Parts: sequence; C-alpha cells; structure tokens
Amino acid sequence: MTDQTSAGQSTLSIWGGEQEHELYERSTQVPVVHSVSFTYKDIDTWQDVALEKTPGHIYSRNTNPTVRAFEDKVRELESAEAATSFASGMAAISNVLGSFLKPGDRVVSIKDSYGGTNRIFNDFLPPLNIEVCLCETTDYAQIETEIAKGCQVLYLETPTNPTIKIIDIKRLAGAAKKVGALVVVDNTFATPINQNPLRLGADIVLHSASKYLGGHADALGGVICGSAELVKQVYRYREINGATLSPMDAYSFIRGMKTLKLRVERQNENAMAIANWLQQHPMIEQVNYPGLETHPNHDIARQQMRGFGGMLSFSVTGGLDAIKIFLPKLQYAHMAANLGCVETVVGPPVTTSHVECSAEERAAAGIPEGLVRYSAGIEDIEDLIADLDQALRYLKPQ
Repeated sequence: MTDQTSAGQSTLSIWGGEQEHELYERSTQVPVVHSVSFTYKDIDTWQDVALEKTPGHIYSRNTNPTVRAFEDKVRELESAEAATSFASGMAAISNVLGSFLKPGDRVVSIKDSYGGTNRIFNDFLPPLNIEVCLCETTDYAQIETEIAKGCQVLYLETPTNPTIKIIDIKRLAGAAKKVGALVVVDNTFATPINQNPLRLGADIVLHSASKYLGGHADALGGVICGSAELVKQVYRYREINGATLSPMDAYSFIRGMKTLKLRVERQNENAMAIANWLQQHPMIEQVNYPGLETHPNHDIARQQMRGFGGMLSFSVTGGLDAIKIFLPKLQYAHMAANLGCVETVVGPPVTTSHVECSAEERAAAGIPEGLVRYSAGIEDIEDLIADLDQALRYLKPQ
C-alpha cells in the first residue's frame, strides 16, 4: 500500500488507486480492460498468479485491472487496508451479511435501514435460522442491551435512509467489541468525504457506489472496505457467488470520483441552505437534516462528520396527496429512485427507499407517507430554492 496519509481528500479522489497501476501505453487515465481472461506464457507463472503468490489477474469474475483501480481509490479514501467491489450496493450488503452470518447466529440492527436492507433482515435471514433484532434507531439503551445478549454482527446505517437519523458509531462499536461482534456501517449517504466509520471503530464500511461515488447516475455498483483479513473473506464469498462489478462501471466510478470532494462540498452547502429555507415554509411540517441545530442528533453529527451531507427529507402538509401535486411541478429535480448525483433527485419513500415495504411497515419504521427524500444536486442554490418555492405554491394551506 502506498503511504499517502499526508494527502488530502481531493488529491486522493484524483490520484488514489492510480499510481500503483501500470497504465497502458503511457496513458494518463486508467484504461477499461474488458477482457474476461488474462493469458500467461508459462504454466508456473500462471499458477503463481492463480494461487495469489504473484500479483496479477486470471479471470474478471475474480479480479480485473480497472476494477482493482477503483477499489484502491475507495480504499485510500476510507483509510482501509483492503477493498472489494460488487455489481450493486445491495450485492455489497448481501455479500457482507452472507460472509459473516451462519445458521444459529444473531444480528442486531436498526429499524431505519434502507428498504432493501430491511427486506434482507425481515424476509431472507430468519428462514436461514439467523436471528434478527431490529431496534429503535436512536434508543442506545435498547441497542446496547441487545448487543450485550450476544451477536455476531452489528449492522448500522448513518445517516439513515430516508429519515436522516444519525447513529453514534463510536459508542455502539465499543459495545459490539465487548461481545466480539463485527461492526458493519453503510456509509453511502455520508461518503468518505464527510465520514470515515473505520476510524470510529467499524470493521467494515460499505457504499452503494451508484450514488455519490459515481455521482452521475450512469453506473451501478457497490464496494466495501476494511482489514485485509475481513475483506478477503467477503471477496472469497463474492468470487464464487459472482456479483462482480463490470470494468466499464468501475471506469465510470473512477472518472466520477475525481470530482467527489468538489461535488460533495457543494451538495453539503446546498442541502444546508435548502433545509434552513424549508424550515420557514408554512406547508412544511418537519425537516430532517443533521446540519440543523433542531435535529435531535445534531451533536453526534458534529462529532463524527466533517460535513452534514447532501441528503435531507421533509414532511409536507397534506401527505402523499400533496406530494403528488407538488413534486411534478419541480423543474430542477428528477423524480427518480436514485440519489447522490449532480442533478437534484426527489421522491417519496413509497416509490424510492421503501417501495418494497407495505404502508404498515413504513409506518412501523417511523416513515410517514407524506415524506419527501431530497438529494441536493450541485445546481445554483438560488435556482433550487426558487424552484421549491414555485412548486409549493400549488399546495393550499390546510
């Protein structure tokens, strides 16, 4: 591993993972290596690479030069020993859980996790005789009590999707270590620019790279980082299960990440300004953004985050019926099941993060039907606020 501990985040976003790789024909950019397999002139060299005695690649389901460069870039930004990637963010989550949980094990997590993750906990793990305990997200007494009963994995997500709650990683990681549990943190919303869970006690940090890392809504993938030992265990699981990141998507992520810090800093600023503006609007009942002093987890966010992120959510007076009127009137926002890209993206949980869940399940998770998830883009903030203002005027005060 190259020692780049003194390099800043923008420098690592650009150069991370690239200086250790031989570039094709002196190119300045990492090439897209579409080859499925890699040839060797003699059996001994081939076997040494296959047995990982010598660096190299054998088959792109396992490793690939373009994919490896992307993994190394994320690894350096997360200050990790190793990283491995996947075909999607959900593949990253399911492969991590599949790697570290077996029948008879127990996992402790929170109720506010992303809908797809929640589906794994509620539908897929219990039939495998894996006990799942989902706690109230910020009830630390309950979470610590459940951890103390014994578990193999503590799975956290912060900020949460879409309620934007903040979890004290350091505190809960400390509780998990007492029982020998592995701590996994979904860092998608925060990004490595705003938060580094490994420095706070996490063992594995994961991202849906399709979101902020790529930043342009044109590539699908996931990635995890952690110690070399743990990442290799997940890599072995993914290697056989086959949820492999494509070289073209890896290249898109590499290209997108060169502007990661610039984008995230602008999105932090825009989200903060929008949250402040929405708080004053008569048609908005509640705004969820950790940068607001009124946010119940603001102090924790200040302690463990360098920036408060580009994601916020808010409740509109009139509920889902009002949202159906208001959102289509926005001119500078895609109504889509995505987030973290340069364009502003909006949508209710009923069609985005928790479309897999029933209305009753969303209610149980504290997600009102009238909630809007808002991913601030990098547009001019004056235009975004003016756009929200004109769209909200279509709603009549109750």
